[in-house]
Amino acid sequence: MPKSTQHQLLKNFKSLISVDRILAKNDLLRDFVYRRLWTSILISSFGAQITLLALPLTAAVLLHATPTQMGLLTFMEIFPYILLSLPSGVWLDRVKKLPVYIAGEIAISLSVASVPVAWWLGFLNMPWLYIVGFVIGAVNTTAGTAAQIVLTQIVPRERLIEAHAKNALATSGSEVAGPATAGALIKLLGAPLALFADAILLLTSATILRKIHIQEIRVVAHDANFWRDLKAGLKFVAHNRILVALALTVGIWQMAYNAALVVQILFATRTLGLSEHAVGLSYVCMGVGTVIASIFGNRISKHLGPGLCMILGILLCASGWGILAIAPANAFGVLAFGVMLILYAVGGVFIFINFLALRQAVTPEHLLGRITSTMRWLTLLPAGPGALIGGWLGEHYGLRQALGFSCIAALLLAIFAWRSKTIRGITSLPQL
Repeated sequence: MPKSTQHQLLKNFKSLISVDRILAKNDLLRDFVYRRLWTSILISSFGAQITLLALPLTAAVLLHATPTQMGLLTFMEIFPYILLSLPSGVWLDRVKKLPVYIAGEIAISLSVASVPVAWWLGFLNMPWLYIVGFVIGAVNTTAGTAAQIVLTQIVPRERLIEAHAKNALATSGSEVAGPATAGALIKLLGAPLALFADAILLLTSATILRKIHIQEIRVVAHDANFWRDLKAGLKFVAHNRILVALALTVGIWQMAYNAALVVQILFATRTLGLSEHAVGLSYVCMGVGTVIASIFGNRISKHLGPGLCMILGILLCASGWGILAIAPANAFGVLAFGVMLILYAVGGVFIFINFLALRQAVTPEHLLGRITSTMRWLTLLPAGPGALIGGWLGEHYGLRQALGFSCIAALLLAIFAWRSKTIRGITSLPQL
């Protein structure tokens, strides 16, 4: 075959499989910059699934952590948000966000890689995991906020719900394949060594982000004052009824979620008797739930309105935790564990694609750093106590009681949100 013909056939083949031919004409993934960001999110999310399982399994199985210690481990990941969110928001409004995002991916990579190194050297213990959890939380406080702002620099505000839904789809893809892969790695290498895979994936994500170019305009007043700027962010939130209602709603949900989170691995391994590999396979259900919610979330939000979609998400989470709390310790209990993960995933996506889009839609460009950090601070204030409550209830009263607490708290929250005209009345994204 002549080379010219071969070249033409290859060109035609590439054209057939190109992204632009697969996607709809107005799909966000047609944008090269957003597509690169989305790919980075997909890769880092896959790695996050490994850490999601390997870190608590290292604590629960290898170090024989108590429920209280598991609660403290979760609290150490949350505490930096409470400590650093407000000052980091002021700082982020004065610097370029993409370099902070990239540096965060690298820092977390090094942090999780330290766990297998400590294990290999023989000094891995719970205090070491507390430190790793704190470092991960500290990095996510700044780099996580920067990542959310980078999205607004790439995607038009009117398409933010769509962008968050697509980001959730990237996460869901990793949640389908990630847990099973993580479980296999943990079974083959052990939980600590599996964390090396996350470190490699995070470095890959950082490499992709380095090739993104954003024309970011920073306007910092010559008389800028740290404390005055910090207060300006708090004042803006306090005077915006939508942001206040969102902070209360998501904050209480975070308390319920973290109370359940600290005991669900213990429930799976100790009450249901699942192995580390079986836990990994069970977490595929969470990926399935996220895929479902990511595909239909934007459509349901448009049909019901962002407010009602959030309330639906809270009810789904409450149902999942309630089902697991009363599940028997047999095959039906294992099934209930999978159902809980699906319901939590669907509910979580319904809550957050709307919460993030609403928060960004009502925030002026020059305040994005401060408002993002302030809202993360407010919503995560109850998360730390929630983790400690879940651990304390699990140790002193039982794992089922901790799950029951999460269920009841979420049901009461859904009633509050339904009765709130501010939440229920949000039928579309507001305009600045």
